[in-house]
Amino acid sequence: MARIAAPENLRLRQTRTFDVTYAGAEASVAASICNFGGKARYVTALPKHAMAEATMDSVRAVGIDTQFILRTDEGRLGLYFLETGANQRPSNVIYDRADSAVAITPVEAYDWDSIFDGAQWLHLSGITPALSKTAADATLVAAQKAKAAGCRVSIDLNFRGKLWKWDASKTARELARETMCGVLPLIDVVIANEEDCHDVLGICAGETDVHSGELDTARYPDVARQVVKQFPNVSLVAITLRESLSATHNNWGAMLYDAASDTPCFAPLDADGGYQSYPIKNIVDRVGGGDSFAGGLIFALVTPELAEPHKAVKYAVAASCLKHSIKGDFNYSTRAEVEALMGGSASGRVVR
Repeated sequence: MARIAAPENLRLRQTRTFDVTYAGAEASVAASICNFGGKARYVTALPKHAMAEATMDSVRAVGIDTQFILRTDEGRLGLYFLETGANQRPSNVIYDRADSAVAITPVEAYDWDSIFDGAQWLHLSGITPALSKTAADATLVAAQKAKAAGCRVSIDLNFRGKLWKWDASKTARELARETMCGVLPLIDVVIANEEDCHDVLGICAGETDVHSGELDTARYPDVARQVVKQFPNVSLVAITLRESLSATHNNWGAMLYDAASDTPCFAPLDADGGYQSYPIKNIVDRVGGGDSFAGGLIFALVTPELAEPHKAVKYAVAASCLKHSIKGDFNYSTRAEVEALMGGSASGRVVR
């Protein structure tokens, strides 16, 4: 879809010229994987016009395989409008995705056998099934086909209350919970933040207030255990830990829970092995931060030397920390840059 952003920190109502880029949750995950040196293909539906071609060009530019993107005569290009916050003023997103091509393309239009030929992993988000009943059905079938093909399947719960509107008889939370609980029995790796777990699964991190700028991280292993208790098929639960002190100052980290060993792994860690978040004091663009975490985690889990849970979460957190310094949805950080941050190179000195 197209991202239409007010430049710098202007309010949308002030803006007469916009910055236009192209992205989407799953595309951003695929972009991260490709930028780290992996391979990824992207499956969606786009209309047949020049703006959709620009979208295609953006994902091709980072090496994403686009051969299974359907080009349709029906439907439009989805849009979202972004107003970037500063200090105590939060960022704001306006979605314009009704009747987009991916929202109206039926599940049988996709060539699932070819899509999963040679694939080892499918990543889904909670945003696509929020668009329509048709998109929700396609998400479920994609997970079913992926499991049948022997793929591991991950999902980022990504609750977006503004989007879950396609069944007026239910609230956004009710509709999201019902839909996602139909998909989660097929999932190996769940990715979420503390609000997602509450909004989609009804699981709370004790008395933690995500808006206070301080999280009680000791409560999150229990959140992950409750996820696995509801869905015993889940082997790993990743929870991103964002302490939002202001729109431009966040502390950032994550936990990866390994169900097989009942072990929570936190990152980053201090010299004594305790959790100590990355302080991000001058955020350039936080949109796509969660997707860059998911991309980093998937890349690490399929890379033998990074696949151990404590290494994988360390890589994913470092990758997503760097994304906060990059304008746009995609994380253009390289594997070498991520590993440098993992190794303690956080000064931002010029590389010569």
